[in-house]
Amino acid sequence: MNKDSKKEYEVDERIQYNDPISEVVKRAEKEGHFDHLPGKGKPLKLANNYFNPEEKQLYKTMKDNHVLPRWIELANEIDVLKEELAVLDGKQRKEKVKFTNKKIKQYNRLCPPSLQRNKIYD
Repeated sequence: MNKDSKKEYEVDERIQYNDPISEVVKRAEKEGHFDHLPGKGKPLKLANNYFNPEEKQLYKTMKDNHVLPRWIELANEIDVLKEELAVLDGKQRKEKVKFTNKKIKQYNRLCPPSLQRNKIYD
């Protein structure tokens, strides 16, 4: 195989997937279509509409009393368990993986779908 035929089959690592919607937005941004939007440069007011209206008071009360939602507590527990897994091996590791996966299953039932986590495989 000569040098030229090898080049023919090499993949250019600079090739990336470009999302068509992102390309449209980037082009519009470059052309200045977003320059005169109302509120440009001002902070977003997420506190008013961020939560489901029925849950708004619940989350406000929890925040005022420094209480985390259960799924956030589980996320913190899972992070600690994953750190502990790094130093374990053998039977202890398998048991810890099984326990961590149970926590991940609980977490996935409670958290928003976009924040779900994958199981750990040993």
